[in-house]
Amino acid sequence: MSHAPLNIEQPEELLRYLHARGQLGAGESPVITVLRGGVSNRTVLVERAGGESFVLKQALPKLRVQVNWECDPRRAHREALALRVLERFAPAGAITPLRFEDEAHHLLAMDAVSQPHENWKTLLLAGQVDLGHVRQFGELLGRVHRESARGLAELPRELRDRSFFEALRIEPYYAFTATRNPVAAPFYSALIAETHAQQAALVHGDFSPKNILVHCGRLVLLDHEVAHVGDPAFDVGFGLTHWLSKALHLPRQREALLGAASVFWETWRQTAGEVAATTGINSRAARHALGCLLARVDGRSPLEYLAPAERDQQRAVVLALMRRPPAEVGELVRQFGEALAATT
Repeated sequence: MSHAPLNIEQPEELLRYLHARGQLGAGESPVITVLRGGVSNRTVLVERAGGESFVLKQALPKLRVQVNWECDPRRAHREALALRVLERFAPAGAITPLRFEDEAHHLLAMDAVSQPHENWKTLLLAGQVDLGHVRQFGELLGRVHRESARGLAELPRELRDRSFFEALRIEPYYAFTATRNPVAAPFYSALIAETHAQQAALVHGDFSPKNILVHCGRLVLLDHEVAHVGDPAFDVGFGLTHWLSKALHLPRQREALLGAASVFWETWRQTAGEVAATTGINSRAARHALGCLLARVDGRSPLEYLAPAERDQQRAVVLALMRRPPAEVGELVRQFGEALAATT
């Protein structure tokens, strides 16, 4: 059966849709707010008169970035599945409950995070580095990796599919960046091969402060559309990238942010248990961080807060480290910090 196109960013269209699905009462007219900032989804907040609110996400087939970047919108249903699975592994309240999904329109709805809340990336860019939040960040990821590794055989088979991760991470972050930095191509080729070989735990694939809301001192994790069974070192490296890039961008908070990178790593290592003891994961996490650091200046999704000169500095530092990659995360943080000091 064919369905008329739906654009949830059009309030009148969305109201008709929600009434037709029985999600709103007859005559009910909630406040609808289009949420900006994401590149891969339309995202809308629906606030009902009684105080209840929920968020709808609709996957876009073409992402909102300057370069051409397409991905199957069926990834919305991967996110819905991940919401169900992550709720079993994450600390209570860290995952927003799923309300419903609609396969015809490639969308899902979840409970909104209660107010007041703030985006963690915004707080960090304002120079607010709270190590309590950093420890929660490491504990949340470590717990997901540890518990999913223990229950690997029971995870839904759909999570073995990595097509969305390939389309939204491996190609735009690693393969595309390698084409723009041929000297780094052997590094990326080896890292991609290692990543493909790993099936150790549930990997979030987008674990960053941008996808964290802070509510009453607690972290809530969002955006799960590339979740899959794979290499947990990717999540660690992806997370480390944000501390290191912000350390470059915010020189006054540099020591605090480099310290936060170390606290994140040590907290994850202590929480992840047997996953953290896996042979080679420390080295892979360091190399994933390097791969992502270069991708965030030369990939399809560059960090918007880095000025051109900062991008040049990050590129130069990372390419130098790639020649002889640090074998451990601790060494990576130390060497990255020293390189920043030497080039600033």
